[in-house]
Amino acid sequence: MTLELRDIALRQGSFQLQADLSLARGGRYAVIGASGSGKSTLLSLLGGFLRPDRGRLFWDSDDITDLAPGQRPVSMLFQHHNLFPHLTVIQNVGMGLRPDLRLNRIQQERVAQVLDQVGLGGMQDRRPAALSGGQQSRVALARVLLRARPLLLLDEPFSALGPALKAEMLALLSGIAADTGATVLMVTHDPADARSFAPDTVLVEEGRVHPPRPTGPLLDNPPPGLRAYLG
Repeated sequence: MTLELRDIALRQGSFQLQADLSLARGGRYAVIGASGSGKSTLLSLLGGFLRPDRGRLFWDSDDITDLAPGQRPVSMLFQHHNLFPHLTVIQNVGMGLRPDLRLNRIQQERVAQVLDQVGLGGMQDRRPAALSGGQQSRVALARVLLRARPLLLLDEPFSALGPALKAEMLALLSGIAADTGATVLMVTHDPADARSFAPDTVLVEEGRVHPPRPTGPLLDNPPPGLRAYLG
Protein backbone atom coordinates (compact mmCIF):
# COMPACT_ATOMS: atom_id res chain seq x y z
CA MET A 1 0.00 0.00 0.00
CA THR A 2 1.53 3.24 -1.15
CA LEU A 3 1.27 6.88 -2.03
CA GLU A 4 1.86 7.20 -5.75
CA LEU A 5 2.58 10.28 -7.84
CA ARG A 6 2.20 9.16 -11.44
CA ASP A 7 3.67 11.39 -14.15
CA ILE A 8 2.86 14.57 -12.22
CA ALA A 9 3.46 18.01 -13.69
CA LEU A 10 2.25 21.21 -12.03
CA ARG A 11 2.92 24.68 -13.44
CA GLN A 12 2.98 27.93 -11.50
CA GLY A 13 4.06 30.74 -13.79
CA SER A 14 7.55 29.90 -15.00
CA PHE A 15 7.99 27.20 -12.33
CA GLN A 16 7.12 23.55 -12.95
CA LEU A 17 7.04 20.71 -10.43
CA GLN A 18 7.54 17.19 -11.81
CA ALA A 19 7.21 13.93 -9.91
CA ASP A 20 6.92 10.23 -10.68
CA LEU A 21 7.49 8.09 -7.58
CA SER A 22 5.96 5.88 -4.91
CA LEU A 23 6.23 6.09 -1.12
CA ALA A 24 5.56 3.12 1.11
CA ARG A 25 2.72 3.34 3.59
CA GLY A 26 4.01 3.82 7.12
CA GLY A 27 7.33 5.25 5.93
CA ARG A 28 9.00 8.33 7.39
CA TYR A 29 10.48 10.62 4.75
CA ALA A 30 12.43 13.85 4.93
CA VAL A 31 11.90 16.26 2.04
CA ILE A 32 14.99 18.34 1.43
CA GLY A 33 16.22 20.78 -1.20
CA ALA A 34 17.22 24.37 -1.81
CA SER A 35 14.82 27.26 -1.19
CA GLY A 36 12.43 27.60 -4.11
CA SER A 37 13.03 24.05 -5.35
CA GLY A 38 9.39 23.01 -4.83
CA LYS A 39 9.24 21.38 -1.38
CA SER A 40 6.23 23.31 -0.10
CA THR A 41 4.59 23.06 -3.53
CA LEU A 42 4.86 19.28 -3.24
CA LEU A 43 3.09 19.28 0.12
CA SER A 44 0.37 21.61 -1.18
CA LEU A 45 -0.16 19.25 -4.10
CA LEU A 46 -0.50 16.24 -1.80
CA GLY A 47 -2.77 18.17 0.54
CA GLY A 48 -5.14 19.10 -2.27
CA PHE A 49 -4.47 22.84 -2.27
CA LEU A 50 -2.91 22.66 -5.73
CA ARG A 51 -4.02 20.51 -8.64
CA PRO A 52 -1.62 18.96 -11.17
CA ASP A 53 -1.79 19.97 -14.82
CA ARG A 54 -0.84 16.41 -15.73
CA GLY A 55 -0.73 13.08 -13.93
CA ARG A 56 -2.62 11.47 -11.07
CA LEU A 57 -2.25 10.94 -7.32
CA PHE A 58 -3.13 7.60 -5.73
CA TRP A 59 -3.45 6.51 -2.12
CA ASP A 60 -3.69 2.74 -1.68
CA SER A 61 -4.74 2.49 -5.34
CA ASP A 62 -7.56 5.04 -4.87
CA ASP A 63 -7.33 8.06 -7.15
CA ILE A 64 -7.37 11.15 -4.88
CA THR A 65 -6.37 13.70 -7.54
CA ASP A 66 -9.74 15.43 -7.64
CA LEU A 67 -10.57 15.24 -3.92
CA ALA A 68 -10.82 18.46 -1.91
CA PRO A 69 -8.37 18.88 1.00
CA GLY A 70 -10.95 17.89 3.63
CA GLN A 71 -11.76 14.68 1.75
CA ARG A 72 -8.17 13.47 1.57
CA PRO A 73 -6.54 11.09 4.05
CA VAL A 74 -4.18 13.93 5.00
CA SER A 75 -3.28 16.11 7.97
CA MET A 76 -0.85 19.02 7.61
CA LEU A 77 1.32 20.67 10.24
CA PHE A 78 2.95 24.01 9.48
CA GLN A 79 5.73 26.01 11.09
CA HIS A 80 3.27 28.38 12.81
CA HIS A 81 0.89 25.56 13.83
CA ASN A 82 -2.31 27.45 12.82
CA LEU A 83 -3.59 27.68 16.39
CA PHE A 84 -6.56 29.96 17.11
CA PRO A 85 -5.44 32.53 19.71
CA HIS A 86 -8.95 33.06 21.15
CA LEU A 87 -9.49 29.34 21.80
CA THR A 88 -8.16 27.27 24.68
CA VAL A 89 -5.84 24.31 24.24
CA ILE A 90 -8.69 21.82 24.51
CA GLN A 91 -10.75 23.77 21.97
CA ASN A 92 -7.86 24.05 19.51
CA VAL A 93 -7.32 20.31 19.73
CA GLY A 94 -11.02 19.47 19.69
CA MET A 95 -11.37 21.17 16.31
CA GLY A 96 -9.49 18.19 14.91
CA LEU A 97 -12.68 16.20 15.52
CA ARG A 98 -15.41 18.79 15.00
CA PRO A 99 -14.88 22.36 13.81
CA ASP A 100 -18.07 23.41 15.62
CA LEU A 101 -16.65 21.95 18.88
CA ARG A 102 -19.90 20.16 19.70
CA LEU A 103 -18.14 17.14 21.13
CA ASN A 104 -19.98 14.30 22.80
CA ARG A 105 -18.69 12.71 26.00
CA ILE A 106 -16.63 10.05 24.20
CA GLN A 107 -15.02 12.68 21.99
CA GLN A 108 -14.23 14.86 25.01
CA GLU A 109 -12.58 11.91 26.71
CA ARG A 110 -10.54 11.24 23.58
CA VAL A 111 -9.32 14.85 23.49
CA ALA A 112 -8.25 14.63 27.13
CA GLN A 113 -6.45 11.35 26.43
CA VAL A 114 -4.51 12.85 23.52
CA LEU A 115 -3.52 15.89 25.59
CA ASP A 116 -2.08 13.55 28.22
CA GLN A 117 -0.29 11.60 25.50
CA VAL A 118 1.60 14.70 24.29
CA GLY A 119 2.36 15.95 27.79
CA LEU A 120 -0.27 18.69 28.04
CA GLY A 121 -2.42 17.26 30.81
CA GLY A 122 -3.63 20.07 33.08
CA MET A 123 -3.11 22.76 30.43
CA GLN A 124 -6.41 22.35 28.63
CA ASP A 125 -7.77 25.77 29.65
CA ARG A 126 -4.75 27.84 28.60
CA ARG A 127 -4.68 29.90 25.43
CA PRO A 128 -1.77 29.77 22.93
CA ALA A 129 -0.28 33.06 24.13
CA ALA A 130 0.26 31.49 27.56
CA LEU A 131 2.21 28.56 26.12
CA SER A 132 5.87 28.16 25.23
CA GLY A 133 6.90 27.38 21.65
CA GLY A 134 7.33 23.73 22.53
CA GLN A 135 3.92 23.56 24.17
CA GLN A 136 2.31 25.16 21.11
CA SER A 137 4.00 22.49 18.98
CA ARG A 138 2.49 19.84 21.26
CA VAL A 139 -0.99 21.32 20.79
CA ALA A 140 -0.57 21.13 17.01
CA LEU A 141 0.67 17.55 17.25
CA ALA A 142 -2.25 16.62 19.50
CA ARG A 143 -4.72 17.93 16.92
CA VAL A 144 -2.98 15.93 14.19
CA LEU A 145 -3.00 12.82 16.37
CA LEU A 146 -6.70 13.25 17.09
CA ARG A 147 -7.54 13.50 13.38
CA ALA A 148 -5.89 10.10 12.87
CA ARG A 149 -5.31 10.59 9.14
CA PRO A 150 -2.91 8.05 7.57
CA LEU A 151 -0.82 10.66 5.70
CA LEU A 152 0.92 13.40 7.69
CA LEU A 153 2.60 16.33 5.93
CA LEU A 154 4.88 18.67 7.89
CA ASP A 155 6.37 21.90 6.55
CA GLU A 156 9.33 22.74 8.82
CA PRO A 157 7.10 22.60 11.93
CA PHE A 158 9.92 22.80 14.49
CA SER A 159 12.41 25.09 12.73
CA ALA A 160 11.87 27.92 15.25
CA LEU A 161 12.73 25.70 18.23
CA GLY A 162 16.13 25.30 19.86
CA PRO A 163 18.15 22.11 19.30
CA ALA A 164 17.15 20.31 22.51
CA LEU A 165 13.45 21.10 22.21
CA LYS A 166 13.45 20.27 18.51
CA ALA A 167 15.00 16.87 19.25
CA GLU A 168 12.29 16.28 21.87
CA MET A 169 9.53 17.15 19.40
CA LEU A 170 11.01 14.93 16.69
CA ALA A 171 11.11 12.04 19.17
CA LEU A 172 7.46 12.69 20.07
CA LEU A 173 6.54 12.81 16.38
CA SER A 174 8.38 9.53 15.78
CA GLY A 175 6.40 7.91 18.57
CA ILE A 176 3.11 9.20 17.17
CA ALA A 177 4.00 7.93 13.70
CA ALA A 178 4.92 4.52 15.09
CA ASP A 179 1.72 4.29 17.16
CA THR A 180 -0.58 5.31 14.32
CA GLY A 181 1.26 3.77 11.36
CA ALA A 182 1.04 7.09 9.53
CA THR A 183 3.09 7.87 6.45
CA VAL A 184 5.05 11.05 7.22
CA LEU A 185 6.67 13.55 4.86
CA MET A 186 8.60 16.27 6.69
CA VAL A 187 10.10 19.24 4.87
CA THR A 188 13.32 20.30 6.59
CA HIS A 189 16.37 22.41 5.82
CA ASP A 190 18.39 20.73 8.58
CA PRO A 191 20.22 17.53 7.59
CA ALA A 192 20.50 16.57 11.27
CA ASP A 193 16.70 16.47 11.50
CA ALA A 194 16.54 14.29 8.40
CA ARG A 195 19.10 11.88 9.83
CA SER A 196 17.40 11.61 13.22
CA PHE A 197 13.83 11.24 12.00
CA ALA A 198 13.68 9.83 8.47
CA PRO A 199 15.22 6.59 7.22
CA ASP A 200 14.61 7.83 3.66
CA THR A 201 14.78 11.25 2.02
CA VAL A 202 13.04 12.75 -0.99
CA LEU A 203 15.31 15.23 -2.75
CA VAL A 204 13.65 18.13 -4.61
CA GLU A 205 15.89 19.91 -7.13
CA GLU A 206 14.68 22.76 -9.34
CA GLY A 207 11.16 21.37 -9.46
CA ARG A 208 12.14 17.74 -9.91
CA VAL A 209 10.98 15.44 -7.09
CA HIS A 210 13.34 12.46 -6.96
CA PRO A 211 12.36 9.00 -5.67
CA PRO A 212 13.34 8.40 -2.04
CA ARG A 213 16.86 7.34 -1.15
CA PRO A 214 18.33 6.19 2.17
CA THR A 215 19.00 9.33 4.17
CA GLY A 216 22.48 8.57 5.46
CA PRO A 217 24.12 7.68 2.14
CA LEU A 218 22.39 10.59 0.38
CA LEU A 219 23.64 13.15 2.89
CA ASP A 220 27.08 11.56 3.17
CA ASN A 221 27.59 11.82 -0.58
CA PRO A 222 25.09 14.42 -1.87
CA PRO A 223 24.75 15.32 -5.55
CA PRO A 224 26.31 18.67 -6.54
CA GLY A 225 23.16 20.76 -6.15
CA LEU A 226 22.39 19.42 -2.69
CA ARG A 227 26.03 19.71 -1.69
CA ALA A 228 26.04 23.40 -2.63
CA TYR A 229 22.84 23.96 -0.67
CA LEU A 230 24.07 22.17 2.45
CA GLY A 231 27.45 23.94 2.28
